[in-house]
Amino acid sequence: RWGLIPFWAKDKSIGYRMINARADGIADKPAFRQPFRQQRCLIPADGFYEWRHDGGRKQPYYIHRKDNQPLVFAGLWSRWEDRENREIIESCTIITGEPNELVAQIHNRMPVILDYAGCDAWLENDDRALLERLLSPIPAQLLAAYPVSTAVNKPSQGGPGLIEPLRD
Repeated sequence: RWGLIPFWAKDKSIGYRMINARADGIADKPAFRQPFRQQRCLIPADGFYEWRHDGGRKQPYYIHRKDNQPLVFAGLWSRWEDRENREIIESCTIITGEPNELVAQIHNRMPVILDYAGCDAWLENDDRALLERLLSPIPAQLLAAYPVSTAVNKPSQGGPGLIEPLRD
């Protein structure tokens, strides 16, 4: 389930507020401290959306790798058990950080995208300094961005048309 539910949470609804985890200070924040140390994960994606405020409206942009290879987001996961009904939920969150030069023109944050060489280090390394260095923005020249339909704002919409560039 997307939205991290810390193991100590009294209620699973806390996950709705933890769909993203800010990279700055993540190793010390109570909700993310243990997952950062022991429960890191990779979240593959074809791309992601960010919204730029253009005057009074928000324009969504689709951001992806220029070479159309998958992105790999740095993530954290947790296992939570509801003490009343014994329900077990495994949940996750995407780590967000400072934007690179491309995304900064659209939004002030972006998912932390690991380069392929950093994936093993993210999963297997215990060196806090190295892990925090991996939370740096991916080079802008690897990504492309373009405006897409505002239909991405509607949960009832879906399909490949949502990543099609807007036509003038």
